[in-house]
This record gives sequence, structure tokens and C-alpha cells, in this order.
Amino acid sequence: MAALRRVVPVLVPVLGRAGEAALGRRGVRALRRSPVRVLPPQKERGAAAEAQRRPREPPPPPPPAVERSAAGPGLWYEKAAPGDKRLGKVVTIAKSKKFRDHHGKVLLEGQRLIKDALEAGAVLQTLFFSTVGHLKELPEAALKRANLVKVKFEEIKSWSDLVTPQGLIGIFSKPDHTKMSYPAAQLSRSVPLLLICDNIRDPGNLGTILRSAAGAGCEKVLLTKGCVDPWEPKVLRAGMGAHFRLPVLANLDWESVPSNLPAGVRVCVADNKDPGARAEAASAPRAAGKASSAPGKSKPTSAPEHEDEEGADNVCVPNLATQCYYEDWTQTPVAVVIGRETHGLSLEALHLAASTGGKRLVIPVVPGMDSLNSAIAAGILLFEGKRQLLWRHQREDERQTLPVVG
Repeated sequence: MAALRRVVPVLVPVLGRAGEAALGRRGVRALRRSPVRVLPPQKERGAAAEAQRRPREPPPPPPPAVERSAAGPGLWYEKAAPGDKRLGKVVTIAKSKKFRDHHGKVLLEGQRLIKDALEAGAVLQTLFFSTVGHLKELPEAALKRANLVKVKFEEIKSWSDLVTPQGLIGIFSKPDHTKMSYPAAQLSRSVPLLLICDNIRDPGNLGTILRSAAGAGCEKVLLTKGCVDPWEPKVLRAGMGAHFRLPVLANLDWESVPSNLPAGVRVCVADNKDPGARAEAASAPRAAGKASSAPGKSKPTSAPEHEDEEGADNVCVPNLATQCYYEDWTQTPVAVVIGRETHGLSLEALHLAASTGGKRLVIPVVPGMDSLNSAIAAGILLFEGKRQLLWRHQREDERQTLPVVG
């Protein structure tokens, strides 16, 4: 209003007294005018009115208090309430490789596997169990740092992959081989023998291979890209705790494989090709871990040519001497490459073997029989390699203890 009074004297000489009066009245009416009210459509107004007339729903009840019980001094667990869906959600998600890689968690089931993991230093996050008696057989110190949840056995059975569930499912942080404490008995009986898995995709085969490697006393196992995830539940079941007895390095590029091998290593590859027929066939190298039907050494032949995975013709295959597995092929240290049964050894594996002076190893089988699968062949080669290394070590010890004739 004050602003209007300041403007009016300026306009008086122009408009005169009549204009002044008219301008004042318009200004007052404009200031008194109420703002325009925008009304919603009739349908929306009716819905809003209906919502106001409807009685408000009461807020949801607070979650029930967690029932906690003691399983021992300082060892507490909670009982899952009816309708608790944590176990089902965790099991479903943990079986996904994407979840394991993104969140760094793995699922272990069964008393033996969980106990081996805890004793090796794996970090337990959550343990679902059906009876308190299961807890007494596990390391108590590791359990105190975890979340323990007691559920019904029927719930574990409904989510378990085992034929006879044991009532224990654990969620662990994905183990790091550099932070694990492997059993002293395993370390004291290890031999300078390593295993390289080349594109092993069958979970049962890989688990069995890891179990054989642990049984033979291998130093470590290297898994190249293309191999099945070693923390897949089927691999864990077939491995029978081998994951926690020796280092398992997964998802390696072939460029990084040599840096994970000891200096001076010789790399040999398992092969199924008949040494006498190798010069006649110019085909891709067959699966590592399959067996041949003809024993004996083969003379070096011209490197065959084959078509690689990308379809490029005339790829030169490295020339490797071939011999039967029971002939001497070990030195300290030595590594063995086992490949996928259907696609065979990769060119990278053959080049690595050639660069270290390695050989093709053949397991003879009766003519007409199908070749051995990769898991069986790996077991044969690893235990034969261990036998040769121990025999060589024993001979060196005997040579050192012999009296010197002078």
C-alpha cells in the first residue's frame, strides 16, 4: 500500500484527480483479491474425500523380540521365529556365482566341511543349525565370533542339496589362500608337485581332482579361466575338504600362471593321443586326462597344425616328446596340466610345457576302451609323480650316506 502511495503523486500531473481516485481503487481491489484456487478433477476429489472418511489402519506391530539362549559359557544363539525366511534367502543367493564374487561369501554344508574350514582359519559369518549338539563338535572360539541361528531340521532339509542333511549350513567369508592355516600333517607330507587345471568345467570332476591333489600332497592347485568355480556347492561336496588342505588359486590368466610356479619347474601335460599315430593325425590336441592305448616313447615329429577356438587355421602346435606316465618324467619341482575332456589342452598349456622342457604323458588303456576321464587321469598322474619324487629323494639320501672310499 505504501508503494502505491509513492507512485500516485507521480501520476497525478498526468491523470488528474479523477485518475488518481480510480488508480487508488483499482490498486486496493487488486491487493484484496484472493489467489486463484486450482481444483482437481471431480474423480480425484471424490477419491480424496473417501480416503479422509476411511478409518486409518493401525501401525504394524513391532517385530517380536529375539529369543536368545546359551549353548555354553559366552556362546549365545538365537531361535528363528516362525516364518523366518533368512535361511531360504541366504541359501538361494549363496548358490549364485555372481553373489559369491560380488559379496565374497560362500556356503558350506555338513559338519566335516565346516569343521575343516574353521580349523583352517576361514571366517564364519552365520551358522544355521538344528540341534545344539552340533555346536559342541566345532571350535568354540570361532563360533563366538559368528551369528548362530537355531532353525528346525525340516527347514534345513528343504534347502539342503545333500541326500542326508546333517543339520548344519554355514555362510563364510570367501577364503583367501594367503591367510589360511593348512593342517600341519598336510604341509609336512607335501611334495614339490603342482597341478594346473585347464578349462575343467564339470563340478564333480574338479572336486575329485582337488581331493586327489590333496591326497597326493601337492603344493598347490592352479585353476585357469574357464574352469568351474571351486566354491560351487557341487565342487565343495566332491572335494571333501580339499579346499582347506592346500592352496587353490582360481580364475588365473595364462599370462599369470608362470608367476605362480616355482623357479626351474618342468610342466608336463596329460594327453590321450597314441604316440605312434600322432604324426598321422593333424588334429587339435585332445583332452588332458584321457588315456592312450599305445605305450612307449615317440620320436619328435613335425608340429601338427589345427584350428584354434577362434577359427584361425594353421596354428602351430608346440613339439613335445611323448612317453608313458610310468617312465621317469619328474624333477624337482614339476607341474602337471589336466585339461577338459571334450575340448582338450589349450595352446597356452602346450606352449608353457614346451618352454619348460615338459613332455606329453600317456596312460595306456586296452584297445577299444574309451579313454579315462580327467579326474581319474589326474589321480593316476599325481600319485605316480609323487612316487617318482619320493624314490628320487630316497636315492639322493642313500647316495649322501654312502661312505667315501679313499
